[in-house]
Amino acid sequence: MQHPRPAPRTTDPRATSQRVAGALVESPLQLLCTVEAHAAGFGGTDTHVHVRDDVPALGDALSAVRELTLPEGLTFDLAGRRSALTAREPVWLVGDAFSGLFQATAPLRRPDRIVLVDDGLATLELCRLLVRRDPLVRIGSTVRAPRRRLGAVAAGRLRSLAADGRVTIFTALPLGPDLTTGLRAQGFDVRHNRFGWLTAQPADAALPEPTVVVGSAMAADGLIDADRYVDWIRSLAKESALRYLPHRRQTPELLAALAEIDGVTVDAPGAPVEIRLRGLRAGQRVVSLPSTSTILLTTIISPLGVPVTALDVPADWWTPRASADHRAHLTSVVELARQARAAAEDANETDSPEANE
Repeated sequence: MQHPRPAPRTTDPRATSQRVAGALVESPLQLLCTVEAHAAGFGGTDTHVHVRDDVPALGDALSAVRELTLPEGLTFDLAGRRSALTAREPVWLVGDAFSGLFQATAPLRRPDRIVLVDDGLATLELCRLLVRRDPLVRIGSTVRAPRRRLGAVAAGRLRSLAADGRVTIFTALPLGPDLTTGLRAQGFDVRHNRFGWLTAQPADAALPEPTVVVGSAMAADGLIDADRYVDWIRSLAKESALRYLPHRRQTPELLAALAEIDGVTVDAPGAPVEIRLRGLRAGQRVVSLPSTSTILLTTIISPLGVPVTALDVPADWWTPRASADHRAHLTSVVELARQARAAAEDANETDSPEANE
């Protein structure tokens, strides 16, 4: 005989009493969203952030974050993966639920709560897999049976904790009503990240170029033709001078080709674009191929009158390596960016006091 599962907890998951949280950060975006989660009260009164020490872009991102006014209670260490293996904080903030490290340790942990923060479009796929009750396997990846079983165990662990009201998904992505309803039906606490901490920080000086292009990793990942990508940047530079912000996985060869184009200034890798572009003003624009940054930047800078545009990838740019599912997953960003823009406009009109809820 099966016994009914107890109703999930309905208390607010934000920290109202003394508690300690830990976070494993493996990318600049995870770092930024972890700080936002802590600032919004979804971490601990003290949150220890374990930053991977073998990702060069993370060092730049951490330096940029530390230059801002951090919320109280945050500490950082650069022992990342090693610390995460032994850390036992009662609240655990996770950016990449597809990582082998998380999936290997998830069954062994007994956290009071897990908070899932954004890790790009992978967060959207994570939510879809949880609703469908599928194993947590990255889209487009080919894995063997043992790895798939590990993904199934990790998914089951998250759903079990969610049924007890112990998992929060803190995301800036517009999940849509069907996905949100499906998650909440399983007990997941879904909260919207409006970047309240970052938008309250003093803005940096504006870049002088009227157009800013946020670089895409699709060429480096072999999903689109690199020559077509360079030609696209060249066509934009004929319209106006532009600043190019590289993706952390773009190759030196591609960046060298872009730097040779008249009117293009290629920035060095550094802070997350969400931090670097806060100083843009009306009259400037941000352009990108489909990426999570277009969605997040829409939330952060479109209220300043700066349009953020995610362009569809032309059909003849795709390489055979890009599967139909992969293409659909990436191009869905265009619609998500539109939804984020509509949500930002609604938030401005209502001036809602429920930011970050």
